[in-house]
Amino acid sequence: MLFQTLDDKAECFGIYTNGQIHYTSFPSDLTQTWNYTPHLLDASVEYAQMYCGGKSLAEICPEHLKPEWDGVTAKMKAYLTSFSEAKISLSEHCFYNLVPERFLVDLCEAKNNICQFVFENYEKPQNYDFMLEVVKLIADISNYSLSIDKQSMRARLGSNQGRVFWRGFDQMSRYIKYNAYGTKTGRLSTQKGSFPVLTLNKDFRDIVTPNNDWLVELDFNAAELRTLLALSGEAQPEEDIHLWNVKNVYRGLVSREEAKQRIFAWLYNPDSRDRLSSQAYKRDDVLGSHWDGKIVSTPFGRQIEADKKHALNYLVQSTSSDVFLERAVALHNFLKDKKSRISMLIHDSVILDLAECDMQELKKIVNIFSETRYGRYKVGVSAGKSFGSMRRIR
Repeated sequence: MLFQTLDDKAECFGIYTNGQIHYTSFPSDLTQTWNYTPHLLDASVEYAQMYCGGKSLAEICPEHLKPEWDGVTAKMKAYLTSFSEAKISLSEHCFYNLVPERFLVDLCEAKNNICQFVFENYEKPQNYDFMLEVVKLIADISNYSLSIDKQSMRARLGSNQGRVFWRGFDQMSRYIKYNAYGTKTGRLSTQKGSFPVLTLNKDFRDIVTPNNDWLVELDFNAAELRTLLALSGEAQPEEDIHLWNVKNVYRGLVSREEAKQRIFAWLYNPDSRDRLSSQAYKRDDVLGSHWDGKIVSTPFGRQIEADKKHALNYLVQSTSSDVFLERAVALHNFLKDKKSRISMLIHDSVILDLAECDMQELKKIVNIFSETRYGRYKVGVSAGKSFGSMRRIR
C-alpha cells in the first residue's frame, strides 16, 4: 500500500494512506513510499526516491502528472514564504501543524501518484540495500542537533572573515542534512540549509562542541591508495602506507613526502608511466576489470559514466567512499544502544560525540571502523573538546 509521511522529524509522527491521515499508529500493510524517515526504521518498506537514484519529485514527475504536482508545489512555496516572513522555523515545528489538512491530503496524493509511476517504470538498483543503510545513517544524523558554542566566535571578530561569519551565525542551522546522491561517485554532500560541515573554515571549527564529553575523529590512512592496492589483489600494510611505499615500492630511494607526491602524480594521470608504481599498484589491470570504455562498474554496484581520463579516479574515489560509508554504518549499528553517537561524516573520517561512559569501548570502535571488506585499514584517532581542537591520540 502506498503512503506518505507528513514530516521527517522523529518527534513529528503522522502518515497519509488510502485517503486518511493517521497521527497515532501506522496501519500494518504499508509497503511503498517516497523517501525514508526515522519513523520507518524497522519497517519493511520500499522507497521510490532510491529507485530513481535520489532524484527529486519534480525531476522524476512524468508529464501527465505535472499539472497536479505544479499545483501543490505552488501552494507549498507560498506556505514556506509565509513561515519565513513570520520567522517560524520548520526545525522547531511539525509541518502538519502549520498547514490545512486539505493541503496535506492533496500533497500526499500527488506524491503517491508519482511514486506509483516510479515503481511501475524503474528497476530496483543493484546497490539498493547498501544505500538504504546509508540513508538511515544520515537521517539519524540529521535529527541530531549540534552543540554550538557561540562565545568561541568572539575571538574571531577582529577579522573581516569572522565578522561576515558572525552576521550569518544566528540563521545557521544546527543540523547536518547530508545528500547521499549529491555527487557522481557517491561521496556525501550537504543539502541546502544544512550546517556547513563540509565547507566550514578551520578557523571557526571551535564553535562545534560535544553534546556528550568528547569529539573523537577516526580517519583512514590514505584510503584511496589502500583501495587501489586491494583491487590490485594485494594485502593491506599495517603501517602508514606512504612509509610502506618508500620501502616496498620505491626501494628506500625517496623520502615519505617524495613517495607521497610520486604515487599521486602517477595514480590519476592515465598518461603517466612509472614502472615501480605499476608493479605494486596494478592500475591498468584494475581499470580493465571495472571499466568497459564507457561505464565504470564499482564493487558496490554503482554504474558511473566516465571517459578514460576520469575512469580510474571515479572507480577508486567511489569505492573508497563506499568502504568508508560501509564502516560508518557498522559503527552506527554498534552505537544504537549507547549514549555516544555519530555526529559528523567528512569525506573518509567519522566524528563521534563520545560519552565518558563509553570511553572503554573506544578500542572496539576503532577496530569496527578499520575492519573493511578489503582488510584492515590503518586508522588515525584524534580527540578534543571541540571540532577545532582535536589532536592525535594513541
